[in-house]
Amino acid sequence: MTSIPFDAVIDAPFGKVGIRADAQSVREIVYLPGDVDIIEPRTPLAQEAAAQIRRYFDTPSMHFDLPLAIRGTVFQQRVWQGIGAIPAGHVWTYGQLAREIGSVPRAVGQACGSNPLPIVIPCHRVVASGGIGGFAHHPGDGFYRNVKRWLLAHEGVRIA
Repeated sequence: MTSIPFDAVIDAPFGKVGIRADAQSVREIVYLPGDVDIIEPRTPLAQEAAAQIRRYFDTPSMHFDLPLAIRGTVFQQRVWQGIGAIPAGHVWTYGQLAREIGSVPRAVGQACGSNPLPIVIPCHRVVASGGIGGFAHHPGDGFYRNVKRWLLAHEGVRIA
């Protein structure tokens, strides 16, 4: 998490979601624990982002329509574009995505973990060949992996 304040913090079934946006685009979405204070959206774009994320919590197949500040390396952006092609209710392994974009699984996993716009760029849909894999550069069990499990279950995917 950066020190820039959130433009909104909303309730989520797994805790909270923080949103950072400027006048033109959503810059960052962050998963937060449940004890973080709610912040009502401070801008029209933060309000729209919050509304669309809440709609996703009701209807996992919904499509986001938000202006995004996609900042990352050319490779990261290629990975994130590939992730965007995975429909709700489906998963690809890091290896499948790597083959699709002409890379290797470990590099894909690193780019997935650096995704600044989870949910909208659904990196939770990329899993390890033998299970759920890590999430947001947080390997092992814990809050982030539980968020990933919830998101996948919400979309009808069950992974150990």
